[in-house]
Amino acid sequence: MMLASSAVVSMGEVADPVTGQRHDDLDQAAEIIDVLVLLREKTEGHRSAEESQVLDELVYDLQVRFVNARKRAG
Repeated sequence: MMLASSAVVSMGEVADPVTGQRHDDLDQAAEIIDVLVLLREKTEGHRSAEESQVLDELVYDLQVRFVNARKRAG
């Protein structure tokens, strides 16, 4: 969840909790999403059904948000 929160901050959807400012760093957001996808691949078969569902939904949500953030950025 910490990585997902960082991705959302990097997409400028919420303010950075440290600075209170919103900023876009879509490259950083993409890297975080890639790390979560890699984590999902590497832990396949070693997660409970609930953990798998949460991770799958989290990755999907972040990917959709990322596409929308790219569209906003032009």
